[in-house]
Amino acid sequence: MPDFHKLDTSMPVAPIALMVMDSAKELGELVNSHLVNFRHSLHDTPGNDPAFQGYVKDDYRVTYSNPRFGSGESKAQICESVRGKDVFILTDVMNHSMTYKMYGYENYYSPDDHYQDLKRVIAAINGKARRINIIMPFLYEGRQHNKNNRESLDAAVMFSELYNMGIGNFITFDAHDPRISNAAPISGFDNFMASPQFMKALISEIGDLIIDKEHLTVISPDEGALDRAVYFANVLNVDTGMFYKRRDYSKVVNGSNPIVAHEYLGSDIHGKDVIIIDDMISSGSSMIDTARQLKKKGAQRVFICTTFGLFTNGVEIFDEGYKNGDFDALITTNLIYQNPDYIKREYYHVADMSKFLATVIDFVNHDGSLSYVITPTETIHSLIEKYNSKSVKTEDLFN
Repeated sequence: MPDFHKLDTSMPVAPIALMVMDSAKELGELVNSHLVNFRHSLHDTPGNDPAFQGYVKDDYRVTYSNPRFGSGESKAQICESVRGKDVFILTDVMNHSMTYKMYGYENYYSPDDHYQDLKRVIAAINGKARRINIIMPFLYEGRQHNKNNRESLDAAVMFSELYNMGIGNFITFDAHDPRISNAAPISGFDNFMASPQFMKALISEIGDLIIDKEHLTVISPDEGALDRAVYFANVLNVDTGMFYKRRDYSKVVNGSNPIVAHEYLGSDIHGKDVIIIDDMISSGSSMIDTARQLKKKGAQRVFICTTFGLFTNGVEIFDEGYKNGDFDALITTNLIYQNPDYIKREYYHVADMSKFLATVIDFVNHDGSLSYVITPTETIHSLIEKYNSKSVKTEDLFN
């Protein structure tokens, strides 16, 4: 756990104003609850010091409205003053459950709609805040991270545009390619990983997991996720392997070259548990094929860990895969919208990121070094040591 007492000797930048966009309401409620708890119980603050006015509150959220006209046009209106505040705007550009009316028709929000609403809120703040920090867990258009021929580079345009609007810090998670920050190279850009939370969820949900080289292997489903898998395997002190995707470059289907086959590179996994780790699941067909091949190679159990479960074609393919024994558990975070129906699945588990996110906000508000927060290696090592020694109960590992 981060050392919050490091903050007791530093001044906050300004009072926190947590602006939770409608797209991230559930996550925002949890984050706010943790912030309230931190400031009420963990920090020693002088009661009458003007510098700490508004430091301890029962709710840090700021209300706003986002009305739409019948034509589909919209505006943002902030319902209370944020002058002089350290504003943190939390948005989920992948929330596909929201709708709005346009010419009488019901329209679902796209990532473009969420991004436009974010810019409206920044515009409504009107330069009056002490600082504006953006928390966008899923990086808008992050998969379009490089430019080939006559293509747009939307993520870079977004990043540059927001900094031109005056934001101070940009916080995201498991960016497909964090080098997108080069679009505004002298700006604040923080990219966090969910590795400790994956480990906590695995230990919590899989009671008989054995973490050593003889019983566990970490697999990357493709070349792009290899660094992530290698890091996780090294921290756990287990072997790693990968699949590479053979594609048909003669055609394009749904914006990409179709996958012909998945080829495995790695050591023998017969009789071992396997963790597949990746940044996101889109349709899921590639992930299920990877899991199926691992089972055919003799894997005892297959656990899928992904930061963002998009499930663009629904979860029926995972229902079928679980029924057929292709995998044994799926763990994803609550950083983006979670379909309530999906959570009911027996195999579906959620790694809660809200406490970690609240910790990040607390340290950023103090301009504290995030090295006290970004310590996944030490956190995982400590977690595994306690788990393997059986010195504490599983439910007490996360306190």
